[in-house]
Amino acid sequence: MAFSKSLIFAIIFMVFAMVEHSEAALDAHYYDRSCPTAEKIILETVRNATLYDPKVPARLLRMFFHDCFIRGCDASILLDSTRSNQAEKDGPPNISVRSFYVIEDAKAKLERVCPRTVSCADVIAIAARDVVTLSGGPYWSVLKGRKDGTISRANETINLPAPTFNVSQLIQSFAARGLSVKDMVTLSGGHTLGFSHCSSFESRLQNFSKFHDIDPSMNFAFAQSLKKKCPRSNRGKNAGTVLDSTTSVFDNVYYKQILSGKGVFGSDQALLGDYRTKWIVETFAEDQKAFFREFATSMVKLGNFGVKETGEVRVKSRFIN
Repeated sequence: MAFSKSLIFAIIFMVFAMVEHSEAALDAHYYDRSCPTAEKIILETVRNATLYDPKVPARLLRMFFHDCFIRGCDASILLDSTRSNQAEKDGPPNISVRSFYVIEDAKAKLERVCPRTVSCADVIAIAARDVVTLSGGPYWSVLKGRKDGTISRANETINLPAPTFNVSQLIQSFAARGLSVKDMVTLSGGHTLGFSHCSSFESRLQNFSKFHDIDPSMNFAFAQSLKKKCPRSNRGKNAGTVLDSTTSVFDNVYYKQILSGKGVFGSDQALLGDYRTKWIVETFAEDQKAFFREFATSMVKLGNFGVKETGEVRVKSRFIN
């Protein structure tokens, strides 16, 4: 059979395109040859930091969520602000993330062993998995090969899902990142680790609406306990509460608290009041293994959304090369 030159060139182009795409795709074994000790170095750094500061797991998990939600998982959350640009880390929703030093420390160690090889974006993704596992949660293979972004803008943090969102707003926000309703409820379970300042939930505690001083979906005794932690006067800048009663353990208590009206955020408690999400909350409250299984799957999905497979590997986490 005779082929025209144009058809042959088209076939060759398609083959090369397929090969290039397959080489660029994220891979669990991406660093097996170029930096085989990468995950061990990150794990040891995260473990040591967690022993020193119990708040590290929640902060690193939040860092991963917030990074991936803005521009895909590109480590833009790590970049420092400059005179001409306020970066993501200084946007209002990220003020409480902190613990950037853990990623910076891991990156510095990696640069000594495998210079210009492991991206900061991959370090964040691996660290997020590690803090979940170290806290008693599931393990999953992190797909790697991301590149680091060079743009970071504080005003883009407005696109993060807010603690005041209703279910429809949450579904829309997560769908924009390729995530389903089940993914949204599952990833909300990351609140099993964490702490919130009063500003994120105090609107539920007084003057909630024309007819209710306190959010009626909130357990009354629980609301009173939160009021004591968030007094209108003489409040410390670190006043707030943990997001579930076993805040240092990754478990399904978050969902059990929602069932009893003790979700801290309005967005948490709203999951029980909508038919699209209520059954998922009930399932995870009853079956921790199901929650763990779905959480691992959803974290991989979030970690793969909008990633950069071409670009730079930062030498230092806080600055572009």
